Amino acid sequence: MVLGAAGLLRGRKATTHWAYHDMLAPLGAIPVQERVVRDGNLFTGGGITAGIDFALVLAAELYSEAAAQLVQLQIEYAPAPPFEAGSPQTAPEQVVAEAKKRVVDSRRVRGEITARAAARLG
Repeated sequence: MVLGAAGLLRGRKATTHWAYHDMLAPLGAIPVQERVVRDGNLFTGGGITAGIDFALVLAAELYSEAAAQLVQLQIEYAPAPPFEAGSPQTAPEQVVAEAKKRVVDSRRVRGEITARAAARLG
């Protein structure tokens, strides 16, 4: 969202946490539902645990795939979630509804910030 407010997402593919994904387009981004999105030299990550994926992609880009794999092994990152509730598409409806209720205030504040940034960007 900071990249978008700075005007760096205009016409670029990007992602973010599912609860705020709809706020990318007003900032000029092309929203993509992925954990990590690369558009040229721009990298964005969605969600919290996607940050680990994001970091590993950057490590591979900046150093090497072997270096990124070494980091993955060292942090023992071998995701095996106990539930299929990691996205709104797979989580039970009542879980999604509760999650949306919990971000109402955050969405309101972020929505206001996004609107101001989008207005400045024209």
